Amino acid sequence: MEEDRRTAELARKAVEMLAFSYAPYSRHHVGAALETEDGRIYTGCNIENAAFGPTVCAERTAFFKAVSEGVRGFRRIAIAGGIDGVAADFCAPCGVCRQVMMEFCDPDTFEVLLTREDGAVKVFLLKDLLPMGFGPASLHPIK
Repeated sequence: MEEDRRTAELARKAVEMLAFSYAPYSRHHVGAALETEDGRIYTGCNIENAAFGPTVCAERTAFFKAVSEGVRGFRRIAIAGGIDGVAADFCAPCGVCRQVMMEFCDPDTFEVLLTREDGAVKVFLLKDLLPMGFGPASLHPIK
């Protein structure tokens, strides 16, 4: 089952990114692995800042890396997170990250994989995590 192997690999990469997280204030480390439509994987981790506002989540780090390299088609993202870098429970994306996903992904098909260190994965569609989401399709040209 190739799909199961790819899912496990994506989840593993998200967990691996916990080691690169910079979270001295919250101690809540998060890692993400974003898969493009053509199978490439972009990773990210959260990077906190003493001023809090400049803090960037792992999911947005992965998206911005990919988008800055011209990628616009995404299939799914795996997310792992927890206190002191231990992903013992599932970690859902914050509202800002869900909004960024809405900007670049089809909410009806984009998958969000919540992962734990033990390999357990819960899969959600973006539309289920952000019902009635506001995205590019919500904007209509003024006539």
